[in-house]
Amino acid sequence: MAEPPAPPGAPGPAAAGPRGGPGRPVPVSAPAGAGTAPPPGFDLRALLAARGGERHELHSRHLNPQLPRMLRTIGFDRVYERAEGAYLWDADGLDYLDMLAGFGVMGLGRHHPVVRRALHDVLDASLADLTRFDCPPLPGLLAERLLVHSPHLDRVFFGNSGTEAVETALKFARCATGRPRVLYCEHAFHGLTCGSLSVNGEDCFRDGFGPLLPDTAVPLGDLAALERELARGDVAALVVEPIQGKGVHEAPPGFLRAAQEALRRHGALLVADEVQTGLGRTGDFYAYQHEPGVEPDLICVAKALSGGSVPVGATLGRDRIFRAVYSSMDRVLVHSASFGGNAQAMAAGLAVLSVIEDERLTERARTTGGLLRERLAALVDRYEFLHAVRGRGLMIGIEFGRPRSLGLRARWSMLQAARPGLFAQMVVAPLLHRHRILTQVSGDRLEVIKLIPPLTIGEREVDRFVTAFTAVMDDAHGGGGLIWEFGRTLAGQALAQPRRPR
Repeated sequence: MAEPPAPPGAPGPAAAGPRGGPGRPVPVSAPAGAGTAPPPGFDLRALLAARGGERHELHSRHLNPQLPRMLRTIGFDRVYERAEGAYLWDADGLDYLDMLAGFGVMGLGRHHPVVRRALHDVLDASLADLTRFDCPPLPGLLAERLLVHSPHLDRVFFGNSGTEAVETALKFARCATGRPRVLYCEHAFHGLTCGSLSVNGEDCFRDGFGPLLPDTAVPLGDLAALERELARGDVAALVVEPIQGKGVHEAPPGFLRAAQEALRRHGALLVADEVQTGLGRTGDFYAYQHEPGVEPDLICVAKALSGGSVPVGATLGRDRIFRAVYSSMDRVLVHSASFGGNAQAMAAGLAVLSVIEDERLTERARTTGGLLRERLAALVDRYEFLHAVRGRGLMIGIEFGRPRSLGLRARWSMLQAARPGLFAQMVVAPLLHRHRILTQVSGDRLEVIKLIPPLTIGEREVDRFVTAFTAVMDDAHGGGGLIWEFGRTLAGQALAQPRRPR
């Protein structure tokens, strides 16, 4: 069972066992020069102490005005004071289990001591970084370590995010093949900049931003549709998530291998988007490795590679593709990124790969994810609203659907009439409000909750989540007042929203 929450004013989280449990903070050695007075004119701690309470007002006034509004609507406008491992703490010292991990960024949990040490070290080294006219060692060392996990690939380009990694793959594929069109799968998510948005399978993200790049969607797993598009002779690549983030849908067995063979016959490339699924998340280092014989031409990674500290993205590829792009000295900077390969990001990435290996996080994701999935799947026959549990490793989808009994069907229909996806949100809310567990709905208008916790969680966190989820399901099936009152509130707000023009 989960340990009781720390009392108000208690110290931060513990280092013992699987990282991130409540208790004492993980000790981190101070960097050289620590303890000296900060330079005059700027004091970050003082600034946060003085104005941290204005966070929602500042966002409303200067940033995305819909974010604080949304947080208030669903009751997620909590204030977290500190974080460690798989836990967040509020000002009262109450702990919250993080099953969201910053949309997968916090693969090692928050503030891992090895990553922190590496960042202290690289800052203290005062390296001559980003001179643009040298070959610093850290990018080469990180590329070398990444390529170990995909030995059929040869080179790496470093950018700053997952969407940049996808943009790089799109550019490189078009350059290497001389073809304009890129295929993607329906319901895919590959990023939100214009190039990656062109291969985004959801209209809610694309609306209002066209025209985009030439592209065509094919259903995930539909080889006949893929062959039809390839026969037109203008396809540069297929970009695919081995497990889609939206809905947590895995490519059918054999699809990636067959797609790769079809692409090669037609002179096109296979691009694996491993931005969320890579670096151990699904129980193998990359999710495409679940299917023997698959060797993508380009692989996109990001998120967890950052250690949750410094933004970084990487595109791995074959030598011939890179040589097509960087074909002469005149084209040495034909594709580059101002902050790509910076020392802090490279140090964080090297630390992350070391932790994944030293703490056997890929194996732990497979074991812990299997336990969590097994215990949740055992509840499917018990609850009418619960229809399926799927996924791999620590990327799990919990799907809800129409119940059998008349009374429960009426409640379901009420929510569906207002807006699909409200029931899943109705489960996410009490998980946070009553049980202090942070989760997410897996996509707009989807009745699916996605679990992507830090890879460091263990049986204690599995127990805590399953116990809380069972209590919420009991309440939903028993007509509990709070969960359905929240549902009615959400439904009323959904009905009151004006329809967005398309």
